[in-house]
Amino acid sequence: MSHKDFDLQTLFDVRGRTVVITGGSGYFGRALASALAQAGARVAILSLHAHTANAVAETICAEGGTAIGIACDVLSHAALEESRERVMSAFGPVDILINAAGGNSPAATTSAEQSFFDLDAEVVSRVADLNFIGTFQSCQVFGRDMAKHGQGCIVNVTSMSALRPLTRVPAYSAAKSAVANFTQWLAVHMAQEYNPHIRVNALAPGFFLTEQNRYLLIDADGKMTPRGQAIIGHTPAKRLGLPDDLVGTLLWLISPASAFVTGVVIPVDGGFSSFSGV
Repeated sequence: MSHKDFDLQTLFDVRGRTVVITGGSGYFGRALASALAQAGARVAILSLHAHTANAVAETICAEGGTAIGIACDVLSHAALEESRERVMSAFGPVDILINAAGGNSPAATTSAEQSFFDLDAEVVSRVADLNFIGTFQSCQVFGRDMAKHGQGCIVNVTSMSALRPLTRVPAYSAAKSAVANFTQWLAVHMAQEYNPHIRVNALAPGFFLTEQNRYLLIDADGKMTPRGQAIIGHTPAKRLGLPDDLVGTLLWLISPASAFVTGVVIPVDGGFSSFSGV
């Protein structure tokens, strides 16, 4: 593509695109859903519970956007298929899939009270399933139509712990590493077996204060834990991330601006992954 073949005014245009966001009522998901709706996309928010999915959708609609909420367990293939039918009925074919469903569990985290040797394999398996299998199955269900139509875009949400395994979260780190590896595999598979216009990439958020990691970063007095202080000290930007910090990178990955970008994992981390500590 030469500079004469596109209009810079529409390079990041996603107006009229149908977007599905799994984990759409979560910390990252709801911020991304709101931003994409403001950009003119039609957004389907998938969440485990109907009331949380609907709450995000109702807020978006009240602000002038277009959205629907759908209760969906990403670990259920049947639930994903039903969600696909509902999205198709409301908005038509899915153009963009964002896999933001995931999370960790304190029971899968090592601590002074709970050693690695005491971690329960069933809990570890649940963390692995939520992060990897949920992403895998969502790509199967919504990616099938992309393969059929020869176009589409998938963005998975992995983690900084996929790039540099973090202490205390072995299950989460392994699961997110699987998501990053799968992102690269699926990018090649879709391009080679179906159409190069189907792109698959991932975001790797750095350190954001969420309800899931608050217990690791903030103590009972509301102050940074030693772990939180170490993270800030290793982050050149000298702060934790905010959900809006992901919006610009996501908009680039799902728009024509990144037409030649597939199979990459983009850190949004304030420089954490670049800093050796020296």
